[in-house]
Amino acid sequence: MSATEAPGGVTFLGVRHHSPACARLVAATVARLRPAYVLVEGPADLNGRMDELLGDHELPIAVFTAHRDGTRRHASWSPFCAYSPEWVALTAGREVGAQLRFIDLPAWHPALSDRANRYADADQRYAEAVRRLCATLAVDNVDALWDHLFEIGPDDGLAERLDMYFDVLRGESAAGADDTAREAYMARWVRAARRRAAGRPVLVVTGGFHRPALVRLTVGPDGADRHGTGPYGTGPYGTGPYGTGPDGTGPEEDDWPEVPAPAPDAVAGSYLVPYSFRRLDAFVGYQSGMPSPAYYQRVWEDGPRRAAEALTEAVAARLRARRQPVSTADLIAARSMAGGLARLRGHAHPGRVDVLDGLVSALVTDALDQPLPWATRGMLAPGAHPVVVEMVAALSGDRVGRLHPDTPLPPLVHDVDAELERHRIDPHEAAELDLTVAGDLARSRLLHRLRLLDVPGHVRERGPRVGADALLTERWSPAPSADRLARVIEAGGYGPTVLDAVTARIEERVTLLGADVDALATTLFDTALAGLPEHSTRTLTAIARATGAVTDLRALGRALAVALALWRHDGLLGSAGTAPLGALITAAVRRALWLVEGVRATAAAADPGRLTALVAVRDAVRHAGPALGLDRDGALAVAGRVAADPAAPPDLRGAALGLAWSLGDVPDAARAVRAVAAPDTLGDWLSGLFALAREEVVSGDAALLTVVDELLAAMGAHDFLVALPALRQAFGWFPPRERAEVARHVQALHGGDAPPGDLLRLDADPLLVAAARAVEERVDAVLTREGLWEGDRT
Repeated sequence: MSATEAPGGVTFLGVRHHSPACARLVAATVARLRPAYVLVEGPADLNGRMDELLGDHELPIAVFTAHRDGTRRHASWSPFCAYSPEWVALTAGREVGAQLRFIDLPAWHPALSDRANRYADADQRYAEAVRRLCATLAVDNVDALWDHLFEIGPDDGLAERLDMYFDVLRGESAAGADDTAREAYMARWVRAARRRAAGRPVLVVTGGFHRPALVRLTVGPDGADRHGTGPYGTGPYGTGPYGTGPDGTGPEEDDWPEVPAPAPDAVAGSYLVPYSFRRLDAFVGYQSGMPSPAYYQRVWEDGPRRAAEALTEAVAARLRARRQPVSTADLIAARSMAGGLARLRGHAHPGRVDVLDGLVSALVTDALDQPLPWATRGMLAPGAHPVVVEMVAALSGDRVGRLHPDTPLPPLVHDVDAELERHRIDPHEAAELDLTVAGDLARSRLLHRLRLLDVPGHVRERGPRVGADALLTERWSPAPSADRLARVIEAGGYGPTVLDAVTARIEERVTLLGADVDALATTLFDTALAGLPEHSTRTLTAIARATGAVTDLRALGRALAVALALWRHDGLLGSAGTAPLGALITAAVRRALWLVEGVRATAAAADPGRLTALVAVRDAVRHAGPALGLDRDGALAVAGRVAADPAAPPDLRGAALGLAWSLGDVPDAARAVRAVAAPDTLGDWLSGLFALAREEVVSGDAALLTVVDELLAAMGAHDFLVALPALRQAFGWFPPRERAEVARHVQALHGGDAPPGDLLRLDADPLLVAAARAVEERVDAVLTREGLWEGDRT
């Protein structure tokens, strides 16, 4: 049934969201029909705020909706740009005096719980049909398919082609329960508008996926009105607090359908936010289907032919601004190639992919390591060619929307501004904070709360770090962002004030992290920085709950390091010496020692993560042992068993010896190192030892370094080359000053009067030097075998 037939006075337009071709069709249909009602797929709870939505804004903008109750939190966006068919339906409908209604369920509704973007395409629901069409027409993906069929073709017969396209796709796809519920609800609005219109035209603009179902639900073959029974009149959301009857109809059928309301214990709200072309772009993760918004804006304004020319100019200007050579000859070649590709592909003039392929052929001369982004779907992959990255950016554009000054904003926006003013934080100036001063500490906590809410404005360059020595200062630098207002509005979904919002955000994070002790430890440090002691306790409880079952030694070690740093140093943050932290440290040390004994991998390379975990255990026993009653003798017993266990990895055996040494049990390290002198184990064993006992190695008996020097001197070139990478990793545990001490000891063994620092600076890569030595040794062996060389090369 074609949109132009308008059975029973109702015209259904199925569109692709953010399509200029569909937007042109909507505008032309409104002008031709001058309908009494324009019904648009959109959140019905915004119908009372149509004047606010259609105010004098600069597009793009979006409706942001946040919902939070005891079981779930959901945030979603309904974005609009100048060429969104939904936006054109509303603005053109208002111009001809039509009544405007959104007819879809609110964005917070469970039927939309899996959608971060209401206007995302339904590609996954008809993926197989799209795949077959792409194969038949020899195009790469649905974007190229859409351009080929609709965007760069004539407008004549566009409505019929769209109807056929979506009928084919929907005919092969079964709607799920969520789509069924949404379509039943939208159909009720259509039936109500049809009765109210009393024969005057009604225009319905929805995603093309929904159009066939809405036609079946609301208009019979003879134009008779249908009621909400059958497969589209029921669904899991057709009863209860959402205002519908058991068959998808209800007592209000003679009037507009009731708009569902959130549950009494839920917090839900919708606000307009400024949006940006970058956030609209599929190449940077937008969930809808139309990529390259700046290009399609030009298609909307000037038509596809001029848009293709402007695309080439924009790419050239962007590349030249980044000092990439683009000559006039390159542009001529690119346009010639694009025109040839367009003719080959049956296009009246070049489309987006034609122009992009032409530019690549003219501007990219080296091999590409991955498919071109417009040949696939999804985000731009890391490692893309720099010219391709700039091309995608040029198509994306940098336009940012702006709300009219009178647009209502959530309370959090005003609270953020008030808090920044109260704490005298200038958004344009750096903040140097002394955390021992009460006012500066309060400023720091506010900035950390905004950071946790993902509100841009300042970036911390210096300050306390997890596991680091205590710092008493912070530096925050201004970081302006065009998305700042939008991000504050979105954060407003968590609460009306900064404190309320960050509290809800931390609660959500702790719940979502579950037993991830590593991420929970980071959250623990964040709550301390933000001055949220109550939530620090909740996070501690979650970590303690997870500690007893954690099997990842690395993650447990990072959590222990955070807890120990807070317990030892953070008097300023209110966490030093607290009992909950002490209990966590005790449990984490016990669990870590238990996990260490279970590691079995005789040939494994050194693992910095698990060595760092043992460093945290050492520091805990050293610095918190007496106060918390940690079992030092038990730790020494575990260290002794692991150090002597041939089934343990070399790095853990060395680390166990270092743990015992650092806790005061002086071992015979020189003898132990001779037992692991093989080239493939020596460096790993030393990594463990140096990680745990580097201070003891440098300041204690020099016998160990002497033995290591002997072992290395005795290695042939090949063996040294095998051992060298792990040795470099091992000595990397020493900071520069201690490395100089090691160099002095080596110099004393071999003589010479050069400054020790000269031994630490090489003109060539050590691996290259070792490889050269190995080659020389093989050459000497061949020469000697053939009787062409005798004696020592030196």
